[in-house]
Amino acid sequence: MIKSTSVPTHNRSTLTLLYFIFSIILNSLGNAITVSLNLGSALWTAAAVNLSHATSWPLSWLLFAEGFFAIALNVMLLKRIDLRRILGNVIFMSCFSYLVGLMVKILSFLPFSSLNVFARIILDCFGIVLIATAISIYQRVNLMLHPCDDLMQIMRFKLCGGNSTKAQLLSFALPITAILLTLLVTRRVYAINIGTLFSLAFQGYLVGWADQRIFSRLKHQNLRI
Repeated sequence: MIKSTSVPTHNRSTLTLLYFIFSIILNSLGNAITVSLNLGSALWTAAAVNLSHATSWPLSWLLFAEGFFAIALNVMLLKRIDLRRILGNVIFMSCFSYLVGLMVKILSFLPFSSLNVFARIILDCFGIVLIATAISIYQRVNLMLHPCDDLMQIMRFKLCGGNSTKAQLLSFALPITAILLTLLVTRRVYAINIGTLFSLAFQGYLVGWADQRIFSRLKHQNLRI
């Protein structure tokens, strides 16, 4: 079990920033692992891939469009426009995209393709665990969030009584709906594989698990929900 230590008040801001930086790097690494293994994208990414095939719009545009769609939903759920929160969502989304791309380039030097299928599946699931752990940390820090993770957190504490599993499944209903609608157009499903199914089944639970086990003294801050 990893636990944070008690620190003087004047050091808490520094510690909070370190938690945040660590969690973004961890999330970028987890996403880069799943991308490099090509065993299924996360659900929001998979939805964007399928929308891209259905509309011929660039994937990067659709990923940003999903983010702004999530921001709009957050505003509706909160019933107010929080400019600081929205700016944080946009900054996080931009920096995160760059970091994932950088991590993918770094991991391209590793021999993932030479691994057997079982090893690749285990490693892909480990990538999802890293993503869920990172989400848990930066949601508790709550300095700034990816809009889709912000949506999950709002649903968790506003609609689901703090249950991370229910909130994750509820937020995943949106990309699942988008994938099903594109299926009517393309008659095919893209970017869905074992990693996607593992994420759907366990990511919410893993976020709640990490809340209790990873830096367990770090509590949710500044929820403003």
